[in-house]
Amino acid sequence: MAEITLNVQGMSCQHCVKAVEGALSEAGAVGTVDLASGTVAVKYDESKITVEALKEAIEEQGYDVV
Repeated sequence: MAEITLNVQGMSCQHCVKAVEGALSEAGAVGTVDLASGTVAVKYDESKITVEALKEAIEEQGYDVV
């Protein structure tokens, strides 16, 4: 399993946490949001999903990965 921490703008509440973590789960990854720092720690199988696909899953929920 690979791990990456992404900086995500626009997250401010528990709804945001559920949206981002849910989108990552559907994509086949495990995400843990830290609202205070605006980051998402993601564990994923790099043989099954790319970092670009992870970013797209988050951006489709309306957040910006920077």
